[in-house]
Amino acid sequence: MKEKNIKVVEDYLNALKHRDLSLAAFADEIYFEDPIAEKHRGAENLRAFLSGFISAINGIEVYGHICEGEYVVSHFAVDTVFGIIPTLEKFRIVGGEIIEIYGFYDPRPVLGC
Repeated sequence: MKEKNIKVVEDYLNALKHRDLSLAAFADEIYFEDPIAEKHRGAENLRAFLSGFISAINGIEVYGHICEGEYVVSHFAVDTVFGIIPTLEKFRIVGGEIIEIYGFYDPRPVLGC
């Protein structure tokens, strides 16, 4: 299960990197929260939010994953038009789909602060 859950997360990160959200396995009722999106639910809401930022992504460098049961924590850097944004995200994977994402990063470069 560990390798399968990490693969689901890597597919998500590749979806961002390749600007193709169809590569990511989101549960219909996914819950997501981060410093800019705040708190939301629903795959369509997540896709709409990510679509607003995906064109700003130049690349992603993954430093590592920690997996425990349904949970994967990933440390990566997103190379964006705003600069490099170090990121930590916690995912919950059930049945091969992401059902929760909690993002932790400094939003100031994106917000122009």
